Amino acid sequence: MRKVIDPGKERRSINVVENICFSHVKDMKGNPVDLYMTLMLQNGNSEMRLADGADDEVSTGVQPVLVWINGSGWKKCDRMLMSAEMEFLAEAGYAMAFIDYRTSDIASFPAQIIDVKTAVRFLRAHASEYQIDPNRIGTIGRSAGGHLSTWMAMNTDDFESEEWAGYSSKVQVAVDMFGPTDIPVCTEKNYKAFQDPNYRWHKISETHEGVLLGVTDDMTKEEVLELGRKASPINYITDQMSSIIILHGDQDPLVPIEISEKLYAKICEAGLGDRADLYILKNGGHGTREFFQNLTKQTIVEFVDKCLK
Repeated sequence: MRKVIDPGKERRSINVVENICFSHVKDMKGNPVDLYMTLMLQNGNSEMRLADGADDEVSTGVQPVLVWINGSGWKKCDRMLMSAEMEFLAEAGYAMAFIDYRTSDIASFPAQIIDVKTAVRFLRAHASEYQIDPNRIGTIGRSAGGHLSTWMAMNTDDFESEEWAGYSSKVQVAVDMFGPTDIPVCTEKNYKAFQDPNYRWHKISETHEGVLLGVTDDMTKEEVLELGRKASPINYITDQMSSIIILHGDQDPLVPIEISEKLYAKICEAGLGDRADLYILKNGGHGTREFFQNLTKQTIVEFVDKCLK
């Protein structure tokens, strides 16, 4: 069979630029740690350039960029783990920056948010090199990454390092997917669960948030809760906050939905309701398939488009 088809050129090429070092930091023991990012973006036909020295794609100009922040309880996780599910944003015209950050096993909070802010400043410092728009930057993350993405939305002046000084770490939009943005709620949930001898953890220092906060076994419950309050973006809402879309499943067994409900309510109480949307995903669990269906992706793109396009 021989056929002639005319597919056209509507869809643009998507390329990946690997292992971009954006930060040199240290762990809690003083050992050096290099942090990397991977860019997924529409920057022409890279294979054709290599093979033929030419490119059949006319530049569309600089692109807005979204910084992807992994979850996994702030623990070690390959930065590209969710890249396939996030390609829809690259297809929608966003450069995607998948970043490392110091995980809780090697550094306590606020190292994680420091690293995300450094990544944003790096992107602004190298905007022309990667054909991205320094004035249109946002963040997106799931679970622990949602917590950090929401921190970025607050646009506070806290937790700034000296790397890439002179560039802003402020963002214009954030996507929070079921993030534990009010850590004490999770802490109280774990304290209650310790009554079950079969529970995965037996003391607060073993929990995800306990490791993140550097909790020790001699701390009182109130001391642990106070550490959690200081690390919770829900307590830092001001008029500097960017636009934010919050998505949470109504059947989430790990991060209670009340956290996102409370976050949205506090944003509205601060008079910033016009900057925030809360979407409850019917039958959604903790990062289950409901979060990666076409309707959910379309909802995210439409919200981000309003802020960055």
